[in-house]
This record gives sequence, structure tokens and C-alpha cells, in this order.
Amino acid sequence: MTVATSDAVDYGAFLRHQLATQPHNVMSHVLGNEKIWVKRAGTPHSMGRYHAMGVLAWLLRLPVLRPVPNPGGPVAISTEVRRLHDLAARGIRVPQVLAVQPDGFAMRHLGRVGVETHSLGDEIDHAVQAGDRSAALALWQQGLDALAQVHRQGTCLSQAFARNLVRCPDGEVACIDFEDDPAAVLPLAVCHVRDALCYAHSTALYLHTSGTLDEGRARWAAWVAQGSAEMREVLAASVGRMGWMRHLPPNRKLGRDLQRVRAAYELLGR
Repeated sequence: MTVATSDAVDYGAFLRHQLATQPHNVMSHVLGNEKIWVKRAGTPHSMGRYHAMGVLAWLLRLPVLRPVPNPGGPVAISTEVRRLHDLAARGIRVPQVLAVQPDGFAMRHLGRVGVETHSLGDEIDHAVQAGDRSAALALWQQGLDALAQVHRQGTCLSQAFARNLVRCPDGEVACIDFEDDPAAVLPLAVCHVRDALCYAHSTALYLHTSGTLDEGRARWAAWVAQGSAEMREVLAASVGRMGWMRHLPPNRKLGRDLQRVRAAYELLGR
């Protein structure tokens, strides 16, 4: 992280300087009394893995697994800037874009200078580790509420994992990481289910560990009931084709990733 001072902030000039000099593609900087993130275009990504994922989605008859390409490079920068502007215009809390170039952009930090800002996933984990069941469940509900707000505005997130939801200093949830645009390649109902499954996969294990899974199921059912008929239909079909997950061992015998999958199915599939 670099520190600079300025009375009259020229974000464009600051961005140009950092893109030319910063050693990493994503870095934070303190400019005056604010913290700014500068994101530089990386190397374009290979599309081979997306083709493989597409075949898998077709074989499993799971549209929610259809890949959403992220080409990387300047295209990813353009996509993220466009999506940040669009989400902000819809009233969804995201980082504010301050300056843009074809090879990178600057955005304002969601927290305060000198104060660590945690992801929602970290916040839930801390509550679970502290044995605070009610706090863990309330934080988990905040994530569901944030997804509901996004969906009510007729859009979706990119990868709705709890690590991409940030708890701001005022306690509200903001969304980050928009290098791809699912709605550009998938029906909106599928995008909403994709958001739901990402969130369930990244948080259900916390409910299992804290002993709040039963309450979580009730809240999940209430959240699903608020969705569109198309979303509920896609979700039901997707969960129905995931029945094999119930046979996964509930312990860490096959690794934590599969343990998360099993916990997610317990949240969704009963």
C-alpha cells in the first residue's frame, strides 16, 4: 500500500501514475484521507476451461453450471467498470468508481483508512468461532437480504460467495468483484439461482457448525418464496439433480470443499 497526499484530488492522474508504477495488478493506496484501490488489467485468460465446464453442465443437465466467460485483460476491466456503474445506479452498494482507463481503474475503498474491513464470510466465521449463534444467523440473513435486493432490482451478482460481500463500517453489506456478467449469457432466472447456490455453498457449513441449520432452512425457504416463479422452478430442478450430494460424508474425510457441498445440499435439499 502506498501513501500520497493531495489537496485537490486528480484521480485520473493518480490512476495513470499507479498503473505505470505499481508492482501488482491490484493494490490499495492512501490518497489524502481516503483509501483507493487501483486495479490493472492482467493477462487475458484461456477459454479452454470454459468449454470443459460447458460440456459438464450439458451432461449434468444443470444450466446453472454453464460457464460465464471472463476473458481477463482490458475486457474484464471494461466489464467490471460497467457493472459497478449499473449496480450503483440501481441503488446497490458497490465501490465507487473514481477514474477509468482501458487498462485499469480506480475505486474508493468501502471502509475507513486504518480500519480493517471484513468480508461477510469472515464476519460469520468470527461469530461461529466465538460461539455466538444468534450473531452468525443474523449475519447470514444479511447476505440473503442483500441478494434479495439485487434480484428485486432486476440484476444479479457475478460470484455471490460470502467472500465477495463486504460488511461496511455502518454494518450494511456491499458487493464486489464483477469481472464477468452472467446476465449477458444466461437467463436472469438462472443467474438468480446461480447467486443463490454460490451463497449457499459458501455459508451453509457455518450454519452446520453453529447448530443453526434448521433455522437456516426455514429462512432459506422464506427467501426462496419471495423469488420469481421462474427462479423457483430453476432452483427446484437444479437441487433435484444434485441428489447425489446427500451421499457425501459429512466429515472432512474428502476435504473441506466437499464438506461445503454436503452442507449446502443439507440446506437446500430437505
